[in-house]
Amino acid sequence: MEHIAALLLIVGCSGDLGECQELPSPTPIYETFEECQAEMPASRRELDGQAPRVLATCVYVDPALEYEDATIEWDITKDGKLVGSIEPVTSYNVAMQQDHRTTRR
Repeated sequence: MEHIAALLLIVGCSGDLGECQELPSPTPIYETFEECQAEMPASRRELDGQAPRVLATCVYVDPALEYEDATIEWDITKDGKLVGSIEPVTSYNVAMQQDHRTTRR
């Protein structure tokens, strides 16, 4: 069985980063975080032109945890950096997602 240690998250944004959406990653999962980081520049270049700004980051997945149901949460920081995390889905998370929708998710 393959263990997933990292996900490659790529988003395309408007020039002012006001509107962003996830883009399909050529290779979305990796067995090591370092593998993801090494492949990230080439994967990002593959998607250049899909949006005025293309941002990418590797999201750590703890292989010791079992995710029955999880979501990728992401945001763009004030300095224009993409940050993301894997969050288990709970009834509380679902309620928060419904109340906190932005153009970036």
